[in-house]
Amino acid sequence: MCHPKSLLDKNSNNEVACKKCKKTEIRKTCRRILTPRMAATSSKAESTLQKTSLDVYTESDKQQHKSTSDTVILREVDRESSQDLDSDEDTTPGLDEFSGLSPYERKRLKNISENANFFASLQLSESAARLREMIKRRQPPASKRKKPKKRENETGCRRSMRLLKVDPSGVSLPATPTQPTLIEDENPMLPPGPLEMTPENQDADSELFKRFLQTWAEVSKTSGKNTEKDLPNIKSYKANLNGMVINEDTVRKVTKGSVFSVALHPSEIRTLVAAGAKSGQVGLWDLTHQSKEDGVYVFQPHSQPVSCLYFSPANPAHILSLSYDGTLRCGDFSRAIFEEVYRDERSSFSSFDFLGEDASTLIVGHWNGNISLVDRRTPGTSYEKLINSSLRKIRTVHVHPVHRQYFITAGLRDTHIYDTRHLNLRGSQPLISLTEHTKSIASAYFSPLTGNKVVTTCADCKLRIFDSSCISSEIPLLTTIRHNTITGRWLTRFQAVWDPKQEDCIIVGSMAHPRRVEIFHETGKQVHSFFGGECLVSVCSINAMHPTRYILAGGNSKGC
Repeated sequence: MCHPKSLLDKNSNNEVACKKCKKTEIRKTCRRILTPRMAATSSKAESTLQKTSLDVYTESDKQQHKSTSDTVILREVDRESSQDLDSDEDTTPGLDEFSGLSPYERKRLKNISENANFFASLQLSESAARLREMIKRRQPPASKRKKPKKRENETGCRRSMRLLKVDPSGVSLPATPTQPTLIEDENPMLPPGPLEMTPENQDADSELFKRFLQTWAEVSKTSGKNTEKDLPNIKSYKANLNGMVINEDTVRKVTKGSVFSVALHPSEIRTLVAAGAKSGQVGLWDLTHQSKEDGVYVFQPHSQPVSCLYFSPANPAHILSLSYDGTLRCGDFSRAIFEEVYRDERSSFSSFDFLGEDASTLIVGHWNGNISLVDRRTPGTSYEKLINSSLRKIRTVHVHPVHRQYFITAGLRDTHIYDTRHLNLRGSQPLISLTEHTKSIASAYFSPLTGNKVVTTCADCKLRIFDSSCISSEIPLLTTIRHNTITGRWLTRFQAVWDPKQEDCIIVGSMAHPRRVEIFHETGKQVHSFFGGECLVSVCSINAMHPTRYILAGGNSKGC
């Protein structure tokens, strides 16, 4: 009984020993199979990395290819590693030669091969990381600004205790309440109602100013138009223009700022000139005054530019002025006041004209395209009618001298003729529209005696003359005159106006050198040019001719 037991034990021991031998042999076989493959894979990866790293080093000087080369190297390494892994997976089934192994041993052998592949891929990824680090080290270091060393004996900047809000004892001062800052309006609106005619440059209580007002009032009573005379022919007209001269005594600064409007008193005894300025001033100048006395008086009836200025045709002792500030005033020399005729603080006025010869009714153009009808005989300072025209903007308004129911307006690029008898409050369509202009229009005026012609001034450097003898659906274009009308933003825009003595001649300023004022015939021919030498060195944008005498008044951007 004992012997069989020992034999059994011996056999069991031999079986265990056989199993151990088999395991040892399997391990050796795995080493033989896996180790060369891993070595080949690692050597292949290292050779690839060395080769690609050398390529990177040779191309490292080219900055634009750094990131591209890095990407290419990593992709090659990953591609080769994936090929190696695929080859390892393909060789794993080759373990079938160990068909005598148990399933447990086969599973363990498969795990060993997978671990080997994992470590191989891990080694490749570590190599790629080292390669990235090497490329990064090859890049030039970013230059950093060195901080200046602080000097040990340097004294700090002194600060005022008042600015720190600390009193000399070191106690903080109480915070001062901040007061709201008041922004003053550069052009404050003048109060409504009449304003006293008080000059800004002279003493209002002086005897000289009283005589000045008395002279204007008396001359106005004796003045009158002489319309019975025949119109001079072009030859005599040129001869009279040649006799006109300019000298130092006829040049004077009348207002502060640019001149926006000019008017000549119709008196045939004395020469009286009125000018409206950008600053809202109205300047009056008596040229027949004695040389030792100034003769210029400046008033402030408006707060914004005075764009339109006329002496009343019924009573030349009245001068009416219109301003951008939405007011229309009448200066009465006999009473020495500027009374308010029309006021609209919500709108801005651009131009006006008299509808009747008695100057009792007016038509007023607004910058927003509206038209107002004002009757001076009714109490108050409001309008009788407010009409919305077909224009978005109105620059000038002018009434036909014969058929006073018609008036012409100059808009942005269109010129319209309206009939006051057919104006609607909601909107009015014009009788005639002149659409030949390509840019903005500065002015449009009927000829002074018959109204058979219309002259327009446009920013396209053209003066146009139309035939308005028959107001119908169309008004033909007669003449186009090439003339430089680009004055820029610092000069008052040109406005070509008719000579009230000559039905077929217009007056306009010029940008040419030397400075001049030009007169053109309706056919486009140049009639005359006024040169002043040293007395005329600036551009006269606004001009007006005396209705009966050969006197021309021009204003520039300096107030002269």
